[in-house]
Amino acid sequence: MLIDFFLEVRRARVPASLREFLDLLEALQKRLAFADMEEFYYLSRLCLVKDERHFDKFDRAFQAYFEGIENLDDLLEALIPDDWLRAEFEKHLSEEEKAKIDSLGGLEELIETFKKRMEEQQERHAGGNKWIGTGGTSPFGANGYNPEGFRIGQKNGRHGRAVKVWEKREFKDLDDSVTLGIRNIKVALRRLRKFARQGAADQLDMDDTIRSTARNAGYLDLKMVPERHNAVKVLIFFDVGGSMDPHVRVCEELFSAARLEFKHMEYFYFHNFIYESVWKNNIRRMNETTSTWDILHKYTPDYKVIFVGDATMAPYEISHPGGSIEHWNEEAGATWFQRITEHFRKVVWINPLPESYWGNGGSLGMTKQLVNDHMYPLTVEGLESAMKQLSK
Repeated sequence: MLIDFFLEVRRARVPASLREFLDLLEALQKRLAFADMEEFYYLSRLCLVKDERHFDKFDRAFQAYFEGIENLDDLLEALIPDDWLRAEFEKHLSEEEKAKIDSLGGLEELIETFKKRMEEQQERHAGGNKWIGTGGTSPFGANGYNPEGFRIGQKNGRHGRAVKVWEKREFKDLDDSVTLGIRNIKVALRRLRKFARQGAADQLDMDDTIRSTARNAGYLDLKMVPERHNAVKVLIFFDVGGSMDPHVRVCEELFSAARLEFKHMEYFYFHNFIYESVWKNNIRRMNETTSTWDILHKYTPDYKVIFVGDATMAPYEISHPGGSIEHWNEEAGATWFQRITEHFRKVVWINPLPESYWGNGGSLGMTKQLVNDHMYPLTVEGLESAMKQLSK
């Protein structure tokens, strides 16, 4: 079994050697992990992965090989019985029927109603308009339709209408080793350049060497200079998960190009909108976070800040405390974003959605307003415009 697992890891382009695989087998023989999937995951990753850049590739291989062996959604199963959420049928409505379905009228009303339904409901329901269940028009459940509600126990979104999602959600880090399919992304990023020579003098300055040698009566006089780097400092925030999944490839291309172009670059992840914390490792995003206050205190105002996201979400996620789709935020997302724009001199938002989809209302319009209309499409022309704005 583990030979096939090792081959799956290699197919995922993780450079694991046979020696490392034998180390894993030896560790298992000594019972460093036994009858526990999580222990085996960390042990096998420790033995087979020698560079954290390959963690995401390993995670995908691990999930592909062991999918279905263990269910990790303990919290969801403990509170909401599985048979309430069986997708025996899905609700398919016409646009006219959807327009006739009323929402409960706001985030606060949704939360209060959900608490009451949890207390009152005793059995499974399907196809209805009130209880937690499947295939209906209730605001709570899976595989149905409601203008705004809680998505519970459904693997993927279908209509993009949920204002809260109750499930274990696994996000993936962006791969910075992707070979660029669009070379022009790198060319566009080069518009944001401010060169300086820093570090040890280890490069030959040919012109100065020739001049110094001539002045020295022909005796060779080598002149060395530090390497020339782009001195611009960049801070990038990537939206991951949910509606951003279709844009992973182009975001990885942007990530790879930025890593090569900017010597001084830091990156963080967020989901939908920025709140009191962000993270650098999506596998540990609930446990290893970075306070947004720490970012404001650590990085100086001359950092150029780039947000990458589609900005399509419930407006509550921007405007309301508690509006986050996954956790309770004490302060509204707009409050945190305003702090960022007040601290950093230059902030832009890069959107992978075509500009024709943006419109001027909803969450996209609110985001454009917060970023002072400095929102640009994730195209070559859009990136060039964004880099011009950052370099002003």
